[in-house]
Amino acid sequence: MARPLRITYPGAFYHVTTRGNERGNVFKSRRDREKFLSYLESATISYGAKIHAYCLMSNHFHLLLETPQGNLSEIMQHINGAYTTYFNVKRKRVGHLFQGRFKAILVEADEYAAELSRYIHLNPVRAAMAIKPEEYPWSSYQAYVGNTAVPEWLNTDFILGSFAGSAVNARKKYQLFVEDLIGKEYESPLNSTFGSSILGSDSFIEAITQEHLSVKEPSRNLPALRQFAVRPSPEEIIRAVQDKFDGNEKLARNASIHICHKYSGAKLKDISQLFAVRESAITEASRRFLLKMEQDNSLKEKVDQVKGILKI
Repeated sequence: MARPLRITYPGAFYHVTTRGNERGNVFKSRRDREKFLSYLESATISYGAKIHAYCLMSNHFHLLLETPQGNLSEIMQHINGAYTTYFNVKRKRVGHLFQGRFKAILVEADEYAAELSRYIHLNPVRAAMAIKPEEYPWSSYQAYVGNTAVPEWLNTDFILGSFAGSAVNARKKYQLFVEDLIGKEYESPLNSTFGSSILGSDSFIEAITQEHLSVKEPSRNLPALRQFAVRPSPEEIIRAVQDKFDGNEKLARNASIHICHKYSGAKLKDISQLFAVRESAITEASRRFLLKMEQDNSLKEKVDQVKGILKI
């Protein structure tokens, strides 16, 4: 499998996550979490990072961060490296603490920052570690809703500013926005990531492809680059699906909708017109099909075969 591309430039936003090696816990005490937060702070001072949201779980963490200097790797090497050294010295251990390299998805901030912050802040609720996000002390949520003071190194203004002009109203509206999903089944915004590397609109993906991806990329990234270069049309996708799902028109239609939604690069409006349904129906059908694939390996294999034919 191709390693996801690491696309970096000044002013980029990322959703970053890192898991413990062999899924082991990386936070075992209050002091551990406090120490990790101190490295987030020092990353803002020494490397110019802007931390917009965070959540520290037991065996992994989530960050929504911005890199004004385009130095994502330096920022994460500082955070993960410093914390690994602290953790190993404290527990008299050696070796890797985190599983492989960190995972970073480039984000179109204007479209997805608020949604991703909600996803990050609801992590403890999804994991049954808290009933409401404000009950969990190791995320940025309490600062967002005004329950605690906002640390100098945490930037809440960008996201809250999209909810209201007044800080008090913005915090109230943001809390309603987050709590609206408690107890509901919803799709992770990360399921819309393209090429395992970018979360954004078609126009954002196109702009990033043109400005930051080229044949000059190292050869080891060529498989990942092909995901951006090859964007089959909806008509090509439908034909390929029909060849593999011959005899099951309903399943073929749902598979076509899902693959068109995820991989064609066509606008949602155009896909909805092609299948003669509302735009919201395309998104919902794609979500349901993805859940079905996760429970049916034979279905996933068929879809992978279609993707292989289309080279996506």
